Amino acid sequence: MSEAAVIFSCNSDSLVGILHRPDSDEQRDLGILIVVGGPQYRVGSHRQFTLMARMLAEAGFPVFRFDYRGMGDSTGDPRTFESVDDDIRAAVDAFLAAAPGVHRVVLFGLCDAAAAVWMYCLQDARLAGLILANPWVRTLAGESKAFVRHYYLRRLLQRSFWTKAFSGGLRPMDSARGVLTYLRQAVTATTRDAEADAEHFLDRMRRGATTFAHPMLILLSDRDLTAREFEGFVQDSRDWGNLMARPSVEVTTICDSDHTFSGRDALERATRITQHWLSMMVRQ
Repeated sequence: MSEAAVIFSCNSDSLVGILHRPDSDEQRDLGILIVVGGPQYRVGSHRQFTLMARMLAEAGFPVFRFDYRGMGDSTGDPRTFESVDDDIRAAVDAFLAAAPGVHRVVLFGLCDAAAAVWMYCLQDARLAGLILANPWVRTLAGESKAFVRHYYLRRLLQRSFWTKAFSGGLRPMDSARGVLTYLRQAVTATTRDAEADAEHFLDRMRRGATTFAHPMLILLSDRDLTAREFEGFVQDSRDWGNLMARPSVEVTTICDSDHTFSGRDALERATRITQHWLSMMVRQ
């Protein structure tokens, strides 16, 4: 495997990417473009994207990762995941130019980058698939539901909770107030403006996810609140439930894994699952 820096333009700004090219006689036409969640640059938390890109390239897949405008080594003003369509399109252009044998691109996105990928996917006919890790669907109400379901209820089953309670170290009124606050937020709407903004990006995500006709792989960490929020969001939505049930969508849980696959074993498991899924894509 070899690595090379790629400098490319997005509107009037200069972006920086890294191309991972396999040292292999087999020329694959399928490449992976890693879209980084923010605020984060192309290396990723604990170098997760660098390590994943190298492992996939060693398995024979060209990989490209890059910095949005205003992030890392790229110029321009910082932007949110809701406004990076131009950045992703410019990165796809640069990837295909730097790796002439690649004609089909799979986008990989973690957290809000997964949301960005779903919002972008309908704009680019060169995309052959999507890999979405712990997708971001957060609203205040959704976060509160997930916290009640997966934190407070789980705490009641933990020995440490009851040990603390019987030793006098627990403050029941404070705990009760915390539970009531989250329950209130889960049942009632947040402010009208915040909900309107959330619905806007969630609607864009849904439109992309339900209309995209190619395969999708959903990776969910078993120790991540964002993943639990996504699961609850799917359970509460008929449209998203139907989407997850489509034959072209594969949902996999990564055991003993946090939000960013910070353990080496978790990262290797996520990469192996991704590699296997990509290998199936090559055969199609």
